[in-house]
Amino acid sequence: MPSKSLNRSLHAARATKQDEFYTQLSDIEKELVHYKRHFKNKTVLCNCDDPRVSNFFKYFLNNFEVLHLRKLLTTCYQNDKPDLFSQHKSPHGIYFEYSGEQKVHRLPDPAKITPRELSLDGDFRSEECFSLLKQADIVVTNPPFSLFREYVTQLVESGKRFLCIGNHNALTYKEIFTLIRDDKIWLGYSHPVAFMVPAHYEMREVRSWKDDQGNNWRSLGNACWFTNLDIAKRHEDLPLFKKFDRKLYPKYDNYDAVEVAKVQDIPDDYSGVMGVPVTFLEKHNPDQFEIVGLIAGNIRGLAGIPSSTGKDGPYINGKLKYGRILIRRKR
Repeated sequence: MPSKSLNRSLHAARATKQDEFYTQLSDIEKELVHYKRHFKNKTVLCNCDDPRVSNFFKYFLNNFEVLHLRKLLTTCYQNDKPDLFSQHKSPHGIYFEYSGEQKVHRLPDPAKITPRELSLDGDFRSEECFSLLKQADIVVTNPPFSLFREYVTQLVESGKRFLCIGNHNALTYKEIFTLIRDDKIWLGYSHPVAFMVPAHYEMREVRSWKDDQGNNWRSLGNACWFTNLDIAKRHEDLPLFKKFDRKLYPKYDNYDAVEVAKVQDIPDDYSGVMGVPVTFLEKHNPDQFEIVGLIAGNIRGLAGIPSSTGKDGPYINGKLKYGRILIRRKR
């Protein structure tokens, strides 16, 4: 169900956060190639996308027949003009639906599409957008990062399949990590390379540039795909070559678990709890490992095992280490 209170609107979020990152078509194509079997006879919703400029909409429109889609739906928050970065001054959102009517002819040009106006503002949590969500089988988009918890929670509670872009830091959010631990969502294959951003965004010294057309670009470096669509890589075993040695794998001061500094150093003969880097989640096979918990100095209540000292976070010889995912081998 949608949130009972929409006291935090998308407009407010975007006013305080830098939330608008326009996804390249090449990054969408690179990831979606792994999911084609999921889309046959399905209705896809892109609910943070202006059909006139969105590359998510463009991808599914161009591949409507290849994917054997049943319907394509898209909604956009407060946008009355076909520009990439709307000022969100319109009180209404927009909506567009395509069911393959023009499959015999040329596909509609997104730049010439005239979407319908929604009664409300197009916030994904509104009753109007939630009714469209109920029609969808799969949701694919790049939602506002500052509302990522709410966005993913709504999809999971609605029982929807999805593929969306988020910040890698979201892995340590209580709501998101709990879903990952319980094998309800997982990471996709690739990392989006770069995003186009509004002209008013401050240009950083690194990972920011302008193209020949004067557009601002930014590489986040830590964007990734989150999904609950089954993919081949989550059934591939992580090769283990190391043998356990107490001298090489010290025990934490406050947890009954050992430190494994690198994912490639996970031993193949240790059955206890191990603390591994967060990057492990990109290679996690739920048939090979159990995720026990998450420990970091600024995170409470996600360890999954008790702390003998009452301190949170992985301590070794009194020093706090980087945050760790706690895992245990299943076989």
